[in-house]
Amino acid sequence: MKKIPNIHPGEILEEEFLLPLKITAYRLAKETGIPQTRISQIIKGNRSITADTAIRFSKFFGTTPQFWLGLQNDFDLEEELNKKVKEFNSILNFKEALAV
Repeated sequence: MKKIPNIHPGEILEEEFLLPLKITAYRLAKETGIPQTRISQIIKGNRSITADTAIRFSKFFGTTPQFWLGLQNDFDLEEELNKKVKEFNSILNFKEALAV
């Protein structure tokens, strides 16, 4: 089975919010008080969504901060799992560790 690529929250911001609503990164920056460079870095996948950014996006788009932080958290977990799959798979669960 082919693995689906991990989607950065910046891609969701662009594809599901900015493009359909015809909002530019510049306008989002002006409306939320977030530097345009930060928004551009998020869209490019080079920067994470912080609690501050999540609150500002939620106020502007009418979502919740948890939505944005959840996207970021899911992305971060998937990235870590992909990077360290062998290391994580070598960890025994509690019952297995006691039996050794």
